[in-house]
Amino acid sequence: MEKHSKNQYQLHPWHGIEIGENSPSEVKSFKEITPSDSVKYEIDKASGFLKVDRPQKFSNIVPALYGFIPQTYCAEHLAQYCMDKTGKKNIVGDGDPLDICVLTERNITHGNIIVPAIPIGGFRMIDHGEADDKIIAILKGDEVYGAWDDIDKCPESLIKRLKHYFLTYKSIPGDSVSKVEITHIYNKAEALEVIKASQLDYQVHFKS
Repeated sequence: MEKHSKNQYQLHPWHGIEIGENSPSEVKSFKEITPSDSVKYEIDKASGFLKVDRPQKFSNIVPALYGFIPQTYCAEHLAQYCMDKTGKKNIVGDGDPLDICVLTERNITHGNIIVPAIPIGGFRMIDHGEADDKIIAILKGDEVYGAWDDIDKCPESLIKRLKHYFLTYKSIPGDSVSKVEITHIYNKAEALEVIKASQLDYQVHFKS
């Protein structure tokens, strides 16, 4: 039987792709969905292929490239960081890689690709008692958005659109109480600390 080298096979997007030697100030991100998608895709953790999670609810479409940072994990260290910052108790990590939105003026129309990104801030989101941070980043080399080196440089209208998406993307009209909250919008320095915490969680759970 013919032998095949291990690197002849597609790497798992979560575990096989390196985060990048300049992390956390520059990271590789894996895109699951784009603003043109009417279906929410997400990574199948077992196989590494994209799978259909659900149709996007109603008219709620993600306003940026959306995916995750490889070799990160949201567990104890990220949860503790969230509790330290919010004063809340009994927060746990959501058990997924760290989410990231990448802003660009370029029309990237499909997911399942690696996108180099520069983190500039993030949302501290808690979803049903789970830390579910959303890192906000700029496509590396973007000629229009590249000047936004921290989240306070982003137009307020864009931040509101991102907030609205994450606060409502699981909601059904008529629900009186949302169990998703964004407690803080944080800057670049804090986003880098969040990424570091998620890298540490990954090391503990998958490398030890």
